Amino acid sequence: MNQLSQFAAADKPHVSINAETVFTINGFPITNSIILGSIGFVLVFWMLWHTASVLKRGGKRTFLVQLVEWVYEGLYGTVETIIGDKKMAKTLAPIPITLFFFIFVQYVLGVLPLVGPVFYDGHHLFRSYLADLNTTFGLAIVTIVAAEIYAFKIHGVFGGIGRYIKNPIKDPLGAFEGILEIIAQMSRGIALSMRLFGNVFAGEVLLIMIAFLAQQAAAAALPLFYLFELFIGGIQAYIFFMLTTIFISLGMASHGSHDEHPEPAHPSPDTPLATSDGR
Repeated sequence: MNQLSQFAAADKPHVSINAETVFTINGFPITNSIILGSIGFVLVFWMLWHTASVLKRGGKRTFLVQLVEWVYEGLYGTVETIIGDKKMAKTLAPIPITLFFFIFVQYVLGVLPLVGPVFYDGHHLFRSYLADLNTTFGLAIVTIVAAEIYAFKIHGVFGGIGRYIKNPIKDPLGAFEGILEIIAQMSRGIALSMRLFGNVFAGEVLLIMIAFLAQQAAAAALPLFYLFELFIGGIQAYIFFMLTTIFISLGMASHGSHDEHPEPAHPSPDTPLATSDGR
């Protein structure tokens, strides 16, 4: 907490949209977001690997193991509900669930007291990995690419391409819808990345300003805001998980001819991978 007090007593708060380069390795810049992000990568990998190992060998179920298992089962049930097909849900569930754990852990690391006050060679040593727009764009790309992969897996190569490209002479309305679908996919990726980045960056700015305004009382004022940011982190991780699952399910649903009574967009458990004209 002494570091927080020193940071709060600075002449003015320092806010930077871009991640700062701390050092380079063979010309490759290592930013403060990469440093903290690498720690998050290791923690997420260890947490999931440790939980799976304990459950597989029937070892002692610690609080961490039970918590991870409980969250995983809850998220898995949500994926099954959205997809409507247990076999397909089992195949794709690890993607959105892993994204949830990754985003939440990175969010937690980003609000730790060591983020901000610690400097190295004149630069902030740590910064939230999610406060780097490159990271959130990368996560959004993972979601969109996964949606396309499963779409091609369900509909085949020509069926997947047919979702976007149609004969404008035979089906002018379908061709126009294909253009809109391309725009929709691009907007989904941009919205995913900007929403996550905006919330994380806003939280980072909030903590900096509270520390600056509270001055020597920052040690007493900041813990409440840390708890608030952790709550927001859980919500943002869940939103990203839900949107990833929904986008993948939309790609799996077919877009056929324009019937008067289109079927539901999400297939039901009794009719796996049912077709739909809805989006």
